Amino acid sequence: MPKHLPRNVRVLSWVSFFQDAASELVYPVLPLFLTGTLGAPASVVGLIEGVAEGTASIGKALSGRLADRFRRKPLIAIGYGISSLSKPLIGLAQGWGLVLGARFTDRVGKGLRTSPRDALIAAETPPELRGAAFGFHRAMDTAGAVLGPLLGLMLYELLDHRLRPLFFVAAIPALLSVALIAFVREHPPPPDAERPPAVPVRELPPHYWRVVAFLALFGLANFSDALLILRADELGLGFAGIVIAYALYNASYAGLSYPAGALSDRIGRRRVFAGGLAAFAVAYLGLGLADRGAWVWPLLIIYGAYTALTDGVGKAWVADLLPAGTLGTGLGLYQGVVGACSLVAGIWAGLAWGSDGHVPLLISGAIVAVLAPALAVMKFP
Repeated sequence: MPKHLPRNVRVLSWVSFFQDAASELVYPVLPLFLTGTLGAPASVVGLIEGVAEGTASIGKALSGRLADRFRRKPLIAIGYGISSLSKPLIGLAQGWGLVLGARFTDRVGKGLRTSPRDALIAAETPPELRGAAFGFHRAMDTAGAVLGPLLGLMLYELLDHRLRPLFFVAAIPALLSVALIAFVREHPPPPDAERPPAVPVRELPPHYWRVVAFLALFGLANFSDALLILRADELGLGFAGIVIAYALYNASYAGLSYPAGALSDRIGRRRVFAGGLAAFAVAYLGLGLADRGAWVWPLLIIYGAYTALTDGVGKAWVADLLPAGTLGTGLGLYQGVVGACSLVAGIWAGLAWGSDGHVPLLISGAIVAVLAPALAVMKFP
């Protein structure tokens, strides 16, 4: 674990590790639970994940404003707590409506915690280490996402291929992550200090808006990973194959996140992000053209590289463009806008899914194949 990173970055990374282990224990199971156990069509999977991500997006925008005016640690704790308690609800579902409600609740928690957490990371890290800090956080978060699916597969085999118990087991590491927040140190302001005023959104820098607009355009082509899991299923990978392939994707993501963040500290965020978009285009086009399950394995490794090159790097890029007093507002708004675009992407992709899902994958892959070189040559900050 890098000792040069601030203590709170390291603690919050462990918090995310356990929460993501819980989330990813059930995430690859969820589309199969919806379509197999509950009999929902692919369009419902796209709708549920779209609503979930849209809810998180709105929450991130609102909590970002709160993070610039109030203490961040309580917001982080409440957000993780809500998400932890929502997971067992899915195990009780007899129809997809309760799953929608549980995913909505889970994403309310994610929306509440994400912007304050990211603002705390950005505020405590000097700009020259910001890419490394966000990269390390994403690496730890995703290491949990490697452990989670493998644990889920083991339990699936031990529990005689029953899916429902997995949602209850997931609450254990989730609640452990909440307990670890006690080790976050946030110094309260002096008793006589005035609360900072809310910064008007219109006062955020113009170069910030240019970057967010481009990333929002990409978001319209970036639909939920749940639909990628359905595509793997339709290519004949099977439950165990899907879970292992998804863990392999997360291993690629985790292993490359810290190097990608550190690289962006040296050569610039835009170039690294453009490389990530190129990996996205290859993965989506490949999955759209694939005619057998064997292609899923290498393509999900490439997809993991895309996420590593864009997730933490994108947050560091946006944070670099913001004045100190607007980190929560700017990061929250960025994630809210991009997430809202992903909501639209999830809905249109679910409706266009057809019999096997290759059409929306090809459409998105082609769009991003144009965006990647455009970003590489654009005059962005």
